[in-house]
Amino acid sequence: MGTLGAILKHPVDIYPLLKLRMAAKHAEKQIPPEPHWAFCYSMLHRVSRSFALVIQQLGTELRNAVCIFYLVLRALDTVEDDTSIPTDVKVPILLAFHRHIYDRDWHFSCGTKDYKVLMDQFHNVSTAFMELGEGYQEAIEDITKKMGAGMAKFILKEVESIDDYDEYCHYVAGLVGLGLSKLFHASGLEDLAPDSLSNSMGLFLQKTNIIRDYLEDINEIPKSRMFWPREIWSKYVNKLEDLKYEENSVKAVQCLNDMVTNALIHMDDTLKYLSELRDPAIFRFCAIPQIMAIGTLAMCYNNVDVFRGVVKMRRGLTAQVIHQTKTMADVYGAFFDFSCMLKSKVDNSDPNAVKTLSRLEAAQKSCRESGALNKRKSYIIRNEPRYIPVLIVLFFILLSIIFAYLSANRPSY
Repeated sequence: MGTLGAILKHPVDIYPLLKLRMAAKHAEKQIPPEPHWAFCYSMLHRVSRSFALVIQQLGTELRNAVCIFYLVLRALDTVEDDTSIPTDVKVPILLAFHRHIYDRDWHFSCGTKDYKVLMDQFHNVSTAFMELGEGYQEAIEDITKKMGAGMAKFILKEVESIDDYDEYCHYVAGLVGLGLSKLFHASGLEDLAPDSLSNSMGLFLQKTNIIRDYLEDINEIPKSRMFWPREIWSKYVNKLEDLKYEENSVKAVQCLNDMVTNALIHMDDTLKYLSELRDPAIFRFCAIPQIMAIGTLAMCYNNVDVFRGVVKMRRGLTAQVIHQTKTMADVYGAFFDFSCMLKSKVDNSDPNAVKTLSRLEAAQKSCRESGALNKRKSYIIRNEPRYIPVLIVLFFILLSIIFAYLSANRPSY
């Protein structure tokens, strides 16, 4: 009923949602016949349905490399995230993971649900990895080695300062940005992007996830995962877990806004990276998650629900982003719109209001100076169109036709 209510409230979502559904069905039909590749793509659909859709933007060779890159790092992340693994067991695995990807017999049972399946049958990933071109293999091995070492470092060290926070995010996500840039370059489709821009692409996504996933991470069993830097949260509460308690709601929201403001610093680098991409498929692959990130930050900002459950963009809006993101004009438009949405939520009494507004206005200035804002259709901020009642009626007529058709063709026994 929640989905139907959302559609009735936002009927412009109907067409993008149908397109998204069709794209998902198409992606499922594109799974290769070879058993190891079938496992990899099926697993990709299971551990990240959204990424499995976005990756379809890429050509076959690059798509295979990115698929394996994602699964290797997802497996590495599964080891890091499993708080039941003793440190003296976990650290050596993280440090040696870049060698395990060459071993078709290696596996390590950890994680839960689909992630456990990935780890138990990791030989399929290794087999597919060994079929990639040498340039792709070298890039994946290099990033896996650096990320494993960084994760091992922060198993033994807490995130205290903002510098620690940036360093941790570099290891777990900035390196992903660097790795993807290397894969794009290895494909011959893009020049090698500057490391600083590639790093910011990863940090923007990772910081958004860390903000959104506060409650899940703090409630992790048997041990909390704490990624918010003490330098920020200690200004508001005595312990990080105190943010989730209702009596601390005002301080919690102020801390949340501080964290969002920290993430906004990466917007300009993100826009610069995307503006320099040449290949349309790679552009869409990179642009869609970044728009989702600024959209999610706009939803999270000043929102106490981050400490009560999961805050995310509605599915219909996600479908619109995937459907409409084709050019840099679309990116500038989405960043501008979501920045406006976030800006409208800034309370001047917030301790970081001046800094927040400054970063938002800098990003909006970049979007305006691009000259592209008048070349795209805004789908974030608009007055409710007058034809919405008509769309609702048409929607129910369509449902009635489908129901009548199904009833007429139902077999009789």
